[in-house]
Order: sequence, then C-alpha cells, then structure tokens
Amino acid sequence: MILQFANELSQNDIPKFRGAVIASLEEKNILYHNHIDNKFRYAYPLIQYKRIHQKAAIVCIGDGVKAIHELFASNNFFLKIGEKETELKMDYAKAYDNAIRICETEQFYRLRNWLPLNSKNYGKFQNTDNLVEKIQILERILIGNILSFLKGVGIHLEEQLELHITNITDQRSATYKKVKLMAFDIEFKTNLSLPQYIGIGKNASVGYGILTTITN
Repeated sequence: MILQFANELSQNDIPKFRGAVIASLEEKNILYHNHIDNKFRYAYPLIQYKRIHQKAAIVCIGDGVKAIHELFASNNFFLKIGEKETELKMDYAKAYDNAIRICETEQFYRLRNWLPLNSKNYGKFQNTDNLVEKIQILERILIGNILSFLKGVGIHLEEQLELHITNITDQRSATYKKVKLMAFDIEFKTNLSLPQYIGIGKNASVGYGILTTITN
C-alpha cells in the first residue's frame, strides 16, 4: 500500500518525518520503528518512509499494510517534523497486489539513492580500476539486497535470479546520521518482477534505494 500525502518533504527531512509519525502513535508497533528493547530489528522494514514526487509518503509491505491502520486509528495527523509543526493531508492511498515471481521476459528498473557500499566493500570498490569489475561488485551486492527483501517478505526463489546493471546514471556522496556514504542512481534488468517504490538495500526505511519500473 502506498500512502501519498500532499505535504512537501525534503530528502533530509525523511528521518524527521519518520520520527514524527512514530511520536504520534500511542502504541509503538515495532514495524513503525524496527527496534526491540532499544535494539535494532535486523529484518527488512515493512513500513518505509519516503519522498515521492517531492512529497511525504509511506510505503507498507506485507504485515505493514495491516499495521498502518494504527496510524489512522490514532486520528492524530498534527506532526512536528523537526522544528516545524504541520498537519498531514492525505493525497491518495492505493493498495496493490503484486505477484513477485521469475518472469520469462526481462524486467527493467530504476534504483534511486541506493547505498550499496559498507566499510568492508567500499575499499574493494575504490581500489578496483576496471569498470566492468566495479559493475560486477555492484551487481553482486544488488542481488544480495534483493534476496534480503525476498526473505523479509517470506519468499524463497526456486529459480535462478539473473540481474545486470545497464546504466549508472549518478554517483555522489550522501550523509546519514553524520556518516558519509556513497549513493548511486542506477538502471538494471532482471528476470524478477518487483513492486513499485519498495526500498532496496541500506536505510530502505528512510527513503534510500527507491525502486521504480522503467516502461517502454
């Protein structure tokens, strides 16, 4: 389910938007914040806070669709995003029934603000001069990210997942929680059908690694 609000939101304010939504709830469902007893829940986030078309949005997946009803039940849409108090105004809410499966034809996707590199693979990536080898490193990481998503929603593939990055449209530095990271905008093709606007990779719950379909 995609909840699109009319409120404009900057990329830097997505974590503040997440915090404001969590603060507005009387019952702190774990799916909203991914923490258990002040420890991180190491599982794919089923409620994700995003910026879609420059506006605040929430994407809910699987059990997250059921949990999002708690936001409406609270009937509290006056949020404090950072230092700014605002009223969330719903633009639209739409539910999707997506068949995640291996396809006979190639599927084409765009991945925006993807954070593939951690401290371990960053050095290997930077020390690789060959562009083909760099893309192969990214492809292996992306396959791992997608398999983590599938595991998080309870899907196990019997068939082989095939994937190729076709274009790196942008590469830049990004800062999250005062940590500098390398963000990529890429295009890729795969034999797997995937839902629109899900998050792939690191910090998927706060607007990184947003997946969209490329149509002819």
